[in-house]
Amino acid sequence: MSSPGVKLLARLTLHVFSKPIALGFGVHYLSRRVGLDIPVWMTVLFAAASLPLYVTYRVLRKNARQRREAETMGARIAPAIRTKWLGNLDWMRKMVHLRVHGYPGIMIKRFSELGCSLMHIYIGDGLTEVLDELGPIINMRVLWMDSIFTTCPEHLKIILSTDFNNYVKGMKGFIHPNRVDSYRSQGERFQYGFSSVLGTGVFNSDGEMWKFHRAMTRPFFSRDKISHFDTFDSHAEDVIAIMKERTRGGYSVDFQDLIGRFTMDSATEFLFGTCVNSLKANIPYGHNVAFPPSAVIAEREYIGAIWPLWEIFRDKSAAPMKIVSAFLDPIISAAIERRRAVEGMSTTTNVNSEKKPDTVQAETLLDELLNSTSDPKILKDETLNILLAGRDTTMHVMTMVIYFLSIYPEVCARLREEVLTHVGPTRRPTYDDIKDMKYLRAVINESMRLYPSVPFNVKECIQATTWPSPNPNEKPIYIPAGSKTPFSTFLMHRRPDLWGPDAEEFSPDRFLDERLKKYLLNNPFQFLPFNAGPRICLGQQFAYNEMSFMLIRLLQSFSSFSIDEAAFAPAARPPAEWKDFAPARKGIDKFRPKMHLTMYTTDGMWIKVKEAEATNVGLEAES
Repeated sequence: MSSPGVKLLARLTLHVFSKPIALGFGVHYLSRRVGLDIPVWMTVLFAAASLPLYVTYRVLRKNARQRREAETMGARIAPAIRTKWLGNLDWMRKMVHLRVHGYPGIMIKRFSELGCSLMHIYIGDGLTEVLDELGPIINMRVLWMDSIFTTCPEHLKIILSTDFNNYVKGMKGFIHPNRVDSYRSQGERFQYGFSSVLGTGVFNSDGEMWKFHRAMTRPFFSRDKISHFDTFDSHAEDVIAIMKERTRGGYSVDFQDLIGRFTMDSATEFLFGTCVNSLKANIPYGHNVAFPPSAVIAEREYIGAIWPLWEIFRDKSAAPMKIVSAFLDPIISAAIERRRAVEGMSTTTNVNSEKKPDTVQAETLLDELLNSTSDPKILKDETLNILLAGRDTTMHVMTMVIYFLSIYPEVCARLREEVLTHVGPTRRPTYDDIKDMKYLRAVINESMRLYPSVPFNVKECIQATTWPSPNPNEKPIYIPAGSKTPFSTFLMHRRPDLWGPDAEEFSPDRFLDERLKKYLLNNPFQFLPFNAGPRICLGQQFAYNEMSFMLIRLLQSFSSFSIDEAAFAPAARPPAEWKDFAPARKGIDKFRPKMHLTMYTTDGMWIKVKEAEATNVGLEAES
């Protein structure tokens, strides 16, 4: 089986070089017909020289067409980044590097700095000041492909809700006649780059396939299913026991690793009825954590159209997917066989009846999916999509909550008081308990505001359209057909004009006091930790319940948390020069954030805990 790189080179050879090759043969043939003796080397040189001329012609024609179309629509072209290298390739190079070594959205001073040293940068570095210079909407236009980036809630409302059908993950079969990259639509490349992992699951599909996956999954996320806390409780006990053991031994614990195991065990039991028991495996000590190689498909999206050239010799996702398949395939095959056996028994019982066998009562999400299909690939794609979402996103938010409770002890004390008042020191929380705990929800929301699990996302525009200009005195922004429309909740969640002058501060009360009405209620699309519109996260309430339950259990068992900075590997500690950015979060936070599909912290989150003493507070709540 050929690698992605070999496939891309074959397509490029066919698409890009076919015209100059044909031109060369044509010139050679005509010269022979008219009796001209043109040397072969001259013919080859002429054909080669025609390629950049042809590309230039296509780009200029595309630009002219877009200007005419924008003028017809009464709109203006989006401000575009212009760098030193042809096709803004230096911008792509920098953004790929920043994805690995940077911080989400801090600044560069000038475009000329794109080639500077990149040793102490932050995920997404380079965007903030570019947005300050050009406005909150910019066209990054790498390799002349339109990529219109926005942090405006008005635009996200259009993309995710009001004009939902015009924005897709990928437009298979859509080939624009006037596009340099017409061999494959940009969104189709998104699906192609992610398909080796996500397949045709709900996060990587559009149209009828997306509706099918959504309809299959929705019934299992009913209140009745997501308010059963037995699964959470058994795994929470394991987490707390491990934390107590480490504390009594005088060691810190990597909470990111630990809560990742909790969410993995909970998710696999919820999805498949089979737990991987990752909490039973060895727990790492300081400087001994390796984050799994789950950045492959995110790297592809950052590189863009030419990502297969980084995978000439092998598909980088193949090895990790073998491990995933070794776990999932037997579970799915066994579930299919069990369902067939049940349906066979039901058919035999009703052999003389015209009544169709009843739908099997679903105990797990896989059981629910089997009510709609027995296709192993569809089942695998969908369960893996939900598994990735259920583990990584919740792990990150929980890690951030505990981090903030560690550096803001007054928030931790107030939250613990709410826990003891509503639930007590030992009782298991119920759905109604969680629903009534307003400060708990505010702490979770504020953590997701500052560090959303998915800081960047992308769609593709099908038909040319316009977006309202951030400046009401200017014409609307023209969005060409087929353009990528990336957006960042991370940057939007920190905009002072949307959240107030204290936007970079951790303040859970902003979701409870007058700031809630002033900033958020009038513009709900400025806070999107779970996406919005028809594709809003089906597991939103499940995630809130899981996080709330675990936090309550932790605060019943521990009275305080603190960061163990010495346990972080030296390379994972923020560089000293980051302190110059205070009071922004880059200057005050004690970890290095990174991202693949979701955010995480470099080398984990090492904390120490103090066990809670016996208390009488909240005993009334237990009676």
